[in-house]
Amino acid sequence: MRITGVIQAGGRSTRMGGEPKALLELGGKRIVERVVDALGAVLADLLVVTNTPERYAFLGVPMVADRYPDGGALGGIFTGLDAARGDAAFTVACDMPFLSPDVMRLVLARAGEADVVIPRVDGQYETMHALYTKACLPAMETRLRAGQLKIVGFFPDVRVLEIDAVAVARHRAPQVAFMNVNTPDELARARALAEQVE
Repeated sequence: MRITGVIQAGGRSTRMGGEPKALLELGGKRIVERVVDALGAVLADLLVVTNTPERYAFLGVPMVADRYPDGGALGGIFTGLDAARGDAAFTVACDMPFLSPDVMRLVLARAGEADVVIPRVDGQYETMHALYTKACLPAMETRLRAGQLKIVGFFPDVRVLEIDAVAVARHRAPQVAFMNVNTPDELARARALAEQVE
């Protein structure tokens, strides 16, 4: 199965005062560069979903505009999956500084067993650290057109394989591996953590 790594960079960063959180520096690199490095360690084919390509041109990664700009994260996932050259997209957010290649491999190793392969921690799906196959596209689009933007809303229509927190924790603490940076407080916490995680 050919898998494209998709980075979602369509958010408005409102909780960060409008400053693009992906471009903030953490541990000597911009957060999005850390994401590209981690994702690029496991997948050769990468793609960025963004409506501000000028911000991310320096990455040298192909970009695609969000087809459903008012469709929230579901619209971004749909766009990346539809544009993916492979059979599936492994989707992550642009503001996840501590992505673990080993945790990604844990998800990718189960590709082909379901339409969605996704970690679940404390009852919550990690929708921005998941593999989605092209079989998900019709169910996603139906919900986008109906304005039903909850990502897990289409899950009943597809085959979902969950990866539990115990399996993730063998490689990295889930709260670190799936951490994202939305607020100045979270950025400060991430900067302190960066010295320990490296």
